[in-house]
Amino acid sequence: MKFADRPFADPENAARKILEIAHAVEPVQDGRIHIEKINEPFLYKERGTPAQYAAGMKLAIERGWLWMHESGTYVKFTQAGAESLA
Repeated sequence: MKFADRPFADPENAARKILEIAHAVEPVQDGRIHIEKINEPFLYKERGTPAQYAAGMKLAIERGWLWMHESGTYVKFTQAGAESLA
């Protein structure tokens, strides 16, 4: 029997991976990181699920690492988020 490797089942791991991906993206106007620049690598390259992505993004926002615009189209790093990557 083969068990599936699910590294992002823990929202903490998913949030850290989201921060790592967002850090690698070149921000555009005023430090904005378009959400599709994060979710595409997370879902297709890292093979995370939509539920894992949502849980990780929610945790990153709750912990104050990322700030999401009310439209949901982009995020920005907060001071705490930038410090967590250092």
